Amino acid sequence: MSAAAPQPEIVPDTEHRGLVARLPQPVRDLAQLARFDRPVGWWLLFWPCAWGVWLTGAGAQWALVGWLLVGAMAMRGAGCVYNDIVDADLDRQVARTASRPVASGRISKRTAWGWLLVLCFVGLVVLLQLRWQAQLVVLASLVLVAAYPFMKRLTWWPQAWLGLVFTWGVPVGWVALRSDRWEVLAALYAGAVLWCVGYDTIYALQDREDDALVGIRSSALRLGTRVRGGIGAFYAGAVALWALAFWLLRGDWVALLTLLPAALHLGWQVVTLDPDDRDNPLARFRANRWTGALVAAACFITANS
Repeated sequence: MSAAAPQPEIVPDTEHRGLVARLPQPVRDLAQLARFDRPVGWWLLFWPCAWGVWLTGAGAQWALVGWLLVGAMAMRGAGCVYNDIVDADLDRQVARTASRPVASGRISKRTAWGWLLVLCFVGLVVLLQLRWQAQLVVLASLVLVAAYPFMKRLTWWPQAWLGLVFTWGVPVGWVALRSDRWEVLAALYAGAVLWCVGYDTIYALQDREDDALVGIRSSALRLGTRVRGGIGAFYAGAVALWALAFWLLRGDWVALLTLLPAALHLGWQVVTLDPDDRDNPLARFRANRWTGALVAAACFITANS
């Protein structure tokens, strides 16, 4: 009789890593609640902000980009805290999320609400650095953000709603500097949304079994055996829309070549994705921080050269 195959290790989405591991336990729990130990999240939130800034053609704008980075870190943390407060009961039933500070009981919901207010205050400081038009764009996102945790109960495509929320930095960055060429902005933002749907579908592959048991809906479950093809379609649509944005801005075929590294990187993710391996999807998901950087470079080169 052969030995039973070893079960894959469940990797929680909050871990004691880097500087977080050196913090006192109460502070560490707050840091983990905001996912400061998982920086890929705020990179994915930040890069669309940089795209919006750099495709305007206004130059590097380092001060503005720096403020948007701080805002991405704070508001990604705030979003995670809010999500964990709303989803505490569901999180307890999923192996990867059961150890989250609120779900595990290490942090009370009252404390979590207080921490949320602190992070939102940091976001407010960043908001006040923007011109009033961009401030209105930021405030318009609040309804989308508040509704997101409930989407997994209502639709098989919560990743699409996340795409609207998590790439809102595109219009924020753009409107912070200019109020025209809306067709360029629309194409860039639509591509960013499809990119987010693709990478968050990869992320959702980790939880398919638990999600099915608990009743959580996701694009990974909806696509089933066609998940790789679906992700490929989302990524292809993203690249096509980014190319459209560049074309509308410059009408120059050479400018489209700047997107080639990002397109190849996304293609590598799809080709090497193994939906049945627990570690593989997480690695492919994290690789999108580099996709964001490649698209940012393409935006800067296209609009500023």
